[in-house]
Amino acid sequence: MTTAVDRARIADPYDERANADTFDFAAWVAGIDARLLDGSPKYRAARVEATRLDPLLFAVLYCLHHLRDPEGRVTFADAHLEWVRLARQWALPVSRPQEQRDALLAPRATGKSTWWLLLLPLWAAAHSHVKFAAVFADSAPQAELHLASFRKEVDDNPALRRDFADLCTAGRRPSGAAQSDAKHMVIRKSGFIFAAKGIDSSSLGMKVGEQRPDLLLLDDVEPDESSYSSYQAGKRLMTVRDAILPLNIYARVVLSGTVTMPGSVTHQIIKYGKGERSDVTAWVGEEGFRVHHHLPVAADDFGNERSMWPTRWPLSYLKEREHTRSYKKNFLNDPMAVDSDYWTPTDFTYGTLPIAKAYLSVDGAVTTKATSDYTGLSVVGYAPGTQAAPARCLVRFAQAVKLKGEPLRRRVLQLLESFPEVGAVLVESNQGGDLWREIFHDMPVRVVTMANSDKKEARAGRLLNLYQLLPTRVVHAEPLPALEEQMVAFPKAPNDDLVDSVGNAVLRFLKPVQKPRAAVRSVSPR
Repeated sequence: MTTAVDRARIADPYDERANADTFDFAAWVAGIDARLLDGSPKYRAARVEATRLDPLLFAVLYCLHHLRDPEGRVTFADAHLEWVRLARQWALPVSRPQEQRDALLAPRATGKSTWWLLLLPLWAAAHSHVKFAAVFADSAPQAELHLASFRKEVDDNPALRRDFADLCTAGRRPSGAAQSDAKHMVIRKSGFIFAAKGIDSSSLGMKVGEQRPDLLLLDDVEPDESSYSSYQAGKRLMTVRDAILPLNIYARVVLSGTVTMPGSVTHQIIKYGKGERSDVTAWVGEEGFRVHHHLPVAADDFGNERSMWPTRWPLSYLKEREHTRSYKKNFLNDPMAVDSDYWTPTDFTYGTLPIAKAYLSVDGAVTTKATSDYTGLSVVGYAPGTQAAPARCLVRFAQAVKLKGEPLRRRVLQLLESFPEVGAVLVESNQGGDLWREIFHDMPVRVVTMANSDKKEARAGRLLNLYQLLPTRVVHAEPLPALEEQMVAFPKAPNDDLVDSVGNAVLRFLKPVQKPRAAVRSVSPR
């Protein structure tokens, strides 16, 4: 039973372990009661009690070999210390649905799997804070590897076997046969169950007897971009929401991973954590997830920077690499860094231009069903050429919405009020035809419809050329994340409505010359 004293200890902010830069591990170990470091059986009860609410002390006393680096040092990142504080909440009983759900994103090689799939579940199992853990990964073999690491630890770790014998002994049936010691599930004498499954395995109704999982661990449940698509990302999210999370609405849930593709499940989590609320990211809040996005460089209130893991990644090392695409992808979890056939982040230029006229460009979806595309809205201005500079375009605004009919008309009217320089609404009419004139009736500016006959890729190629010309012919008034993500990911992005919306206006204003095809003539013999 958790007491008021226990709750106070769990609520302790661990001030001396606030971050990796100030935590003096050697001094902390020196302050540990010597009896806890004595491996003799007579101090077993003291060790068990001391680690009951302290996962970090548990890891040091029983799994120090997992904390040492190749040089034998024990060091920590900011993320490790926060993860320990988060896991301590598992010692409290869950009183309401979705109470303990955390989504974790951190640089590659931070140790998410070591902590969340081994050390912390091991601590929780040893002290019976959780009774049934289930790990899900992109594939069953991947999940089973995590279970194999757990099994090896309870089988081979003498310190654990000494103090937690029932956890380290397989559960037995009355006949003497193991209850379960398969590659996908183990049941221990203590009653603790650990199961491992691929994310697309049949998991609805997973339980052993009457027991359902009270700890759900989702680790890297998405594949790399080369074998992933927006459609698959939607199905994966549906599996998480409709098959995994309902296994037990009171279960503690940890979802950890690395972003590999714009629009992926983990990318949606990152955007929600940054405050980018939309109908795409709303599910993160609806499912009760707290987002923890650890960046490689932390800054205090005065702007002073430090590394989140100083001994592994010195600040100088991170600063030397922060301009690279590898750093953005592997350290920042930024899918904009993924290789693209079209735009790269260096293709975007920011500034202002003397605008003479502007379009509000609409690339519209006819329906607002979940499976339909978005409607892209953008404001693109035109700056005439001079003797010193060619004509250019300024992209001032870009937004994707799922609106139709009168709500879409109201949104367009709002934008016309916000951007009075707009002289016309430009609507691509490939879909919807005359429907758009019915929607945009009685506008305060002209409504111009247009149709595209070229393929998207051809139009995107001409638009990209204008971005890459020196001097660039297209400037963004400010960073436009939604548009730029689509451009970098094109043509693999989940949506390309903003690419089309901006492209329609820019290509109409600047009319880049297409390369003429070689003429084919028939020659008649004389």
